[in-house]
Amino acid sequence: MENKPTSITVQNFTTESGAFYASLNLSFQVFGLALNTAPIVLVNHALTGNSQVIGENGWWNSLIGESKTIDINKYTILAFNVPGNGSDETLVENYLDFNARDIAKLFLAGIESLKIKQVFAIIGGSVGGGIAWEMVALEPKITQHLIPIASDWKATDWLIANCFLQEQILNNSSKPIEDARIHAMLCYRTPESFKAKFQRTTNAELAIFNVESWLNHHGTKLQKRFQLSAYKMMNQLLKTIDITRNRDSFEEIVSKIEARIHIIAINSDLFFTANENKETYEELKKINKNVSYKEIESIHGHDAFLIEYEQLDNLLKDIF
Repeated sequence: MENKPTSITVQNFTTESGAFYASLNLSFQVFGLALNTAPIVLVNHALTGNSQVIGENGWWNSLIGESKTIDINKYTILAFNVPGNGSDETLVENYLDFNARDIAKLFLAGIESLKIKQVFAIIGGSVGGGIAWEMVALEPKITQHLIPIASDWKATDWLIANCFLQEQILNNSSKPIEDARIHAMLCYRTPESFKAKFQRTTNAELAIFNVESWLNHHGTKLQKRFQLSAYKMMNQLLKTIDITRNRDSFEEIVSKIEARIHIIAINSDLFFTANENKETYEELKKINKNVSYKEIESIHGHDAFLIEYEQLDNLLKDIF
C-alpha cells in the first residue's frame, strides 16, 4: 500500500529560538501495512530527501520494499517531510528560526496526532539520523530501536564549518544551489572514490575533466528540483544537531533512553566520521549496554549509506 502525502496541522508551535507559528503544515506518507496494524518504522530523510522513501521516485528503494530489508508486508513505514524541505506547499521564510530539535518536536507532535504510542524503529541517515537522536532525547520511550546511520548526536566543529561554508555559498553565489551542491559533493565522497570513478579522464567534447562535468551535472540536477529556501533550511538543521544544547549532560540524557541503539558508521565518512561514532559508542557503553556499533566499509564516504545497500542489508537484517 502506498499513500499520497497527507497533512497534519501543528498549532501554536514555538521554536527553541522563540519564534511563534500559529500553525505549521506537517506532511507525511505511509507505506506498507496500514497505520496501527503492524510495527511502525519511522524513516527520517536526509538533506535532499523527502517522505517519498519508496515507489517510482523513492530514495531508499534499495532498503525498503517487498521482501527487502525493511519489508512492507511486515511493517508500516511512516515518513514525515521536514517543514520547508520543498516537497510540499510549506515554505519556511526564516530558516534561522529552526534547529534540529524543533523538527524532532514537530515529528513527535505528528506521531501523537496519529495516535501512535510507540514505534518499532526510528531510522535515518545523515541529518535524518541527527533528528532521530533528538527525538529519543525528547521522548526516551518513543521507539524500541534507534538506528542513526552516517550520523551522530551532535554536529562537530568540522561539520559546522562545512555548513558555514555552504551557507556562505547559498547567500553569496550567483548560482547558489549549483555551487553549494558542488562543494557538498566533495564532503559526501572521498578522494579514493573520485580516483576510482574518474582516473583523471577528460571530456573531449567539453574540454574539461570528467570530474568537473560530473560535479556540474549534480549541481544543475539539484537546481532543477530543489528550492533555495529548502537548501538553507536543511543546512541549518544539519548545523544545529546537538541533543545536549541547553540541557543536561550527554550521560544524563542518554541514560534515560530506553531504545536499543544501533550505530552504523562509514569507515571513510568525511562528514560524520567513524571516529566520532566510535567515541559515541564508547560513551554509551559506559552507561547503557544496549548499544551496538557497526561499520560500512566503502571508498565512497558519506554517500555510502545510499550506495552500499548489500552491506546495509547485512547490518540491519537482525533488527528487521
